[in-house]
Amino acid sequence: MRSTMIFFALLAVSSLGAPVCAQPAKSTAAPANAQVYFIWPHDGSVIVNGKFWVRMGLRNMGVAPKGTGSPATGHHHLLVNTALPAMTEPIPNDRNHLHFGAGETEARVELPPGKHRLQLLLGDKDHRPHNPPVYSKPITVVVR
Repeated sequence: MRSTMIFFALLAVSSLGAPVCAQPAKSTAAPANAQVYFIWPHDGSVIVNGKFWVRMGLRNMGVAPKGTGSPATGHHHLLVNTALPAMTEPIPNDRNHLHFGAGETEARVELPPGKHRLQLLLGDKDHRPHNPPVYSKPITVVVR
């Protein structure tokens, strides 16, 4: 009996200094019928001089700036020459993951000559993909 009491006392004391594991942030819910898509450019478009407007569309959700936690809203991210990121982490912010956190639905983009893969991914107020994730089909553009 005494050894049982000592065991539980040691267990209680040892757990006091145990680190608390942070819970991962939950993804914001998205309607199952939400769609993000390119208005322009179209798949296979040839772009002259590398500067062009990307126009982004969204159905069954609303566009809102980063930090806005309204239900069924998000903001656009343009993925350039990269695959979809992890759906459980914030979307990276680099030259391959362009953020439009002010709620933009169009943006002037410049790409070097060559073939480029573009894809849209909607992010929530914290730049995380929604659940389920809302992303477009990838398209290809050629810059001359």
